[in-house]
Amino acid sequence: MKRFAYPLAILASSVLASACTDDIPSSDPLPPGSTQGGENNTFDHPGDSISPWELLDRLTKEGPPSFTSHMHSCPKVKYATLGNVLTGVGINAANTAAVSAGDLYTNGANALGAANYPNRIRENVALTTSGASREFDIFAAGAPEVIAAFTAGTIARCPGVKLFDSSNACQPEGITCLTGVPATAEHVQFCNLTVTSASDVPTGQKLAVAAILAAAYTCE
Repeated sequence: MKRFAYPLAILASSVLASACTDDIPSSDPLPPGSTQGGENNTFDHPGDSISPWELLDRLTKEGPPSFTSHMHSCPKVKYATLGNVLTGVGINAANTAAVSAGDLYTNGANALGAANYPNRIRENVALTTSGASREFDIFAAGAPEVIAAFTAGTIARCPGVKLFDSSNACQPEGITCLTGVPATAEHVQFCNLTVTSASDVPTGQKLAVAAILAAAYTCE
């Protein structure tokens, strides 16, 4: 009998202890306003997934993810490559004049994510805000040099090509020379709109050159 007496006594005492307390756990232990998921504060996952035919159509048009990740990615232009680009479009990357494109390029190596070999730091492969801002500054400062190279027909990557004609209209061949891809009608329209919307033609041409280069080399 003693074998069953102790378990019964323990069970009875636990029942009495729970009956004498008011701390009964509620069905919702989290008070209102606490951190918990809901329709208004979490990502809504749709219940219906994409059909196999829609997925097949997407893969046929866009290619597999391993391909699209390379095609649609936007890595930073390497520091040395950017220097070659500047030289190719008529900018003197070795220019030491204050606030020139060459000066901004040479003294902006850290902002542009160049490698720091003495400290064993590799080149940054991601495009940062500081790097994009410095590239914008370089293209804006170097725009007059680019225009001068086009005017003289001495631009390295495409000698003799004109960016603006005698009436200051943008030429597709010149835009193609700057971007490295065939210019479309939209590119020409954008270039002409930038030129005509500025306070004067020279300023508009500089803005157009800077904007075209920035769009081509900073994924904008």
